[in-house]
Amino acid sequence: MYFIDAILPIPLKQTFTYSVNKDEAAFLKQGMRVAVPFGKSKVYTGIVYQVHDQPPVGYETKSIDHILDEEPIITSIQMKHWEWLAGYYMCSLGEVIKAALPGAFLLESETIIKLSSRNFQQEESLSDDEFVLYEALQHQSSLHINDARAILDRKNIVSIIQKLLDKNIIEVEETVYEQYVPKMKRYIKLAPKYTSEEKLRELLDALTRAHKQREVLMHLFMLNTKTKKPISSTALQKKSEASAATLKALIDKGILEEYYVQQDRVEFSGEASSEIKTLNEAQIKAYGEIKSSFETNDTVLLHGVTSSGKTEIYVRLIEEVIATGKQVLYMLPEIALTTQLITRLQKYFGERISVYHSKFSVNERVEVWKNVLSEKPKSQIIIGARSSLFLPFKNLGLIIVDEEHEPSFKQYSPAPRYNARDSAIVLANLHKAKLLMGSATPSLESYHNAKTGKFGLVTLKKRFGNVLMPDIELVDIKEKTRKKQMTGHFSDRLLEEMRDVLKNGEQVILFQNRRGFSPVVECTTCGISPQCPNCDVSLTFHQYKNQLRCHYCGYHMAMMKSCIACGSETLDTKGFGTEQIETELKTLFPNSKVARMDQDTTKGKHAYSKLIEALENEEIDILVGTQMLAKGLDFRNISLVGVMNADNLLNFPDFRAHERSFQLLQQVSGRAGRTQKRGKVLIQTYNPYHQILKQVSVNDYEAMYKEQLDERYNYKYPPFYRTIKIVFKDKGLERVQKASAWFGQALEMQFKENILGPEPPPVGRIKNKYIMNILVKIPKNQSLEKTKKYIENVWRSFNSIKEFSSVRVNIDVDNY
Repeated sequence: MYFIDAILPIPLKQTFTYSVNKDEAAFLKQGMRVAVPFGKSKVYTGIVYQVHDQPPVGYETKSIDHILDEEPIITSIQMKHWEWLAGYYMCSLGEVIKAALPGAFLLESETIIKLSSRNFQQEESLSDDEFVLYEALQHQSSLHINDARAILDRKNIVSIIQKLLDKNIIEVEETVYEQYVPKMKRYIKLAPKYTSEEKLRELLDALTRAHKQREVLMHLFMLNTKTKKPISSTALQKKSEASAATLKALIDKGILEEYYVQQDRVEFSGEASSEIKTLNEAQIKAYGEIKSSFETNDTVLLHGVTSSGKTEIYVRLIEEVIATGKQVLYMLPEIALTTQLITRLQKYFGERISVYHSKFSVNERVEVWKNVLSEKPKSQIIIGARSSLFLPFKNLGLIIVDEEHEPSFKQYSPAPRYNARDSAIVLANLHKAKLLMGSATPSLESYHNAKTGKFGLVTLKKRFGNVLMPDIELVDIKEKTRKKQMTGHFSDRLLEEMRDVLKNGEQVILFQNRRGFSPVVECTTCGISPQCPNCDVSLTFHQYKNQLRCHYCGYHMAMMKSCIACGSETLDTKGFGTEQIETELKTLFPNSKVARMDQDTTKGKHAYSKLIEALENEEIDILVGTQMLAKGLDFRNISLVGVMNADNLLNFPDFRAHERSFQLLQQVSGRAGRTQKRGKVLIQTYNPYHQILKQVSVNDYEAMYKEQLDERYNYKYPPFYRTIKIVFKDKGLERVQKASAWFGQALEMQFKENILGPEPPPVGRIKNKYIMNILVKIPKNQSLEKTKKYIENVWRSFNSIKEFSSVRVNIDVDNY
């Protein structure tokens, strides 16, 4: 007897054992996919973890359904990395696999029910629901389980299906769909028997009456003389303006033949390989320092001010690594950034780049996966967001993590709640590769690591072409409001600068970290503002759809004409978002083209690239946006950046609020004046004397770092203490309070004063679930392993308490 242990993409900790026969055992290797039965009627795709001959104790094994791969699709290094992820971030290997593999690799079962062939007589013995299903099946040969749900209009129908099964009225069949279909392209050629000249002449004479068909043939010959490439059916149809029916007629007559070629969905078209730019002195120096730093350190931090030409240094390093035949992973925090970077890198490396992120369709992701696995030249350089970390690299030589301070590198839900930057360090380690992080405003943890010698540190202080850092000015809007110098949300200073810039034909970026029109709508008579029914937040007014929306759960309703509570029509909007600024700009600058970039305007796959392209082609004069704008984009013609209100960044209940504000403001400012002329940045605030704003205005990262580090040290936060956040969610407030209190007490017995909470977060209810948080702080000298073990034990005993069975517990390691 032989057995395999399979990992299933479900949140259960252990692997599952299935029996296989001798041939299968010889064929199967770790990392192949098999379809296996699970539970009463489910079929899952499992990943083979190991093949062995030890029967499990205490239960009968089922045999596998079928094998889905010829070759493993997961490498052994990947397996090691994923096991580390599961262990470190306290989740199951199944959850990591679900996150890592493109959806098409993981087949889900689709349950189909049909009538069994026996004639059934006693219809009166059926209950109402059973009869409805039975009748539906008489009209249809089979029903999908979701159709059955719809017919009966109830969620839980397993019991009814079970009863019908027991009575032998129906049977269930499981079909597993293989989802990935390669894209096939259809080509047309002339049938071989007509290639000689006489035959051709005869053919054309025979077609004198079929004008359309003859036309198609003539065009086919024309295309054939022009190009040696195969001719696709779409091109032929377009050229000859023929219908599909005409083509079909010719194929049916055997005059033309069709054939299919598999085509990759992610293609590169365009001129490749312009020469790599020569570096300036500062860059050459930094490049040399990185190289020598790599000899002693595996990880190096490049701290270079905005627009100092970090990308050019990366390009030089990538060029060296791929010359040795190794692969390179270039990670970016934001999909918007990939669009701009791809065009830049394709100029140098052309065909050798593949892109991988979640806005791609499943099929496109499967293709990239397969290309990386078989080490195709077209995927030697991978550019991607955080999920690109999971690709099956065979020999990775270099990982670049650009904008490493970005919070987008951290995944908050679902599990694994990993930080891509930290996981990349482990991945580089497994591949014995080098890792370079770059940022103008490194995160405190990374900078601290570099300062204490854990990473190498290289700094780049000058902007490319010696352009000066932008001139940053703080505008006191409290003062301006008092003197009545505000027009809407714009101070006279900002408007004056904007007019100048637009007169010179240059562009403006305005930053406001709220989307929508206004975050609060309030009745001035009774003071009530509409709240979301599922979350504890007020609804945001979105003007272009004239509706109120919840940004947490997506609930929306039409904007009211009068107050819900007292009926007066005195509704006033408080606060402002990107939409309101856009509306104000259109009245203030009627002749300028205004656009905005936030989650509402960048829904589609190509929305980002369209906006960025329009800005680069100077079709947009003023761009309003949220933090998407702050992410390392490179625009040539922007000479003014305005921050509408810096205060809502600073007054945020989070120990990282000041560090984040500094990073955001510094990054937004960095979009200004990236070519010859010095840029200008205006920051509007009610509190111009705030420490952080002062440090931003003089570009003083070091001062911010020192001050924040002292605070972190005094209050016991990272990088001095590790933190683990435990989140409890449940529909009942009392239950969630009781459950979190129980958990908190169990932890306090061991960790004493290093447990904070349970406390509700600022938004205490989302999607009708109440939330409580516990924060575990772990000092440097306390073993992380043992701490996690203890938490897991508490979690295990928590799960066995019946009254807490509905409470969801999420554990987030390094929740910053």
